[in-house]
Amino acid sequence: MSTPIDLLIHGASGRMGQRLLALAPEHPGLRLVAAVARRADIPGVAPGLAWPAARLSETPAFALMVDFSLPEAFDGALGLALARGAAFVSGTTGLTPAQREALDAAARHIPVLWSANFSLGVAVLSDLVERAARALPGWDLDIVESHHIHKKDAPSGTALALGASAKAGGAEPRYASLRAGDIVGEHWLQFASAGERVELAHRANSRDIFARGALAVGEWLAGQPPGHYTMRDWVAAKALD
Repeated sequence: MSTPIDLLIHGASGRMGQRLLALAPEHPGLRLVAAVARRADIPGVAPGLAWPAARLSETPAFALMVDFSLPEAFDGALGLALARGAAFVSGTTGLTPAQREALDAAARHIPVLWSANFSLGVAVLSDLVERAARALPGWDLDIVESHHIHKKDAPSGTALALGASAKAGGAEPRYASLRAGDIVGEHWLQFASAGERVELAHRANSRDIFARGALAVGEWLAGQPPGHYTMRDWVAAKALD
């Protein structure tokens, strides 16, 4: 049996961080060595594993960092992963152009993967959208996304990522956003032409799919050479297993 990969979760007190902590035991290939948040009293974490962000540089050795934090904490997280030579997975949103450039620079030395959505289904959907756009030149494309009432950004990062896949296939997407209730996340795409429509959709019923995806892709990423990877790279690798 191979040695588990030492895991550090950054942003451990947030909604996604809490789900990562809860679901990490499902992955025997990972071993939690540190959970980092602004305060050290992280719910569900033994004191020996909990670290305040102010002492990030003092955390024990790790081979994989999974980061779901805030843009103002992102630089320190990426910098530490780079200094430790560890794989870096991030779902932190709202990054600046300079932070995205820093990801590209870090990818010359460590494997990195940033994604707006860690669902396996959305990764597959992204591939389908690009292929549909190539096969349906000139068709109208609308992307409608729905999320809970507290989500501030619109369109969602996932909608924009799907739109980027559509643009890669030659389509020009239009966006619409709905904010209601406690919807976890729904994305519906319609290609339309005279007399016919093609519809593609993904619906998330639990945030756990994102946490499980981030942990699974992190376990894979830790075994890759330096580079800037995407969820679609992971899906392609799974198809070859």
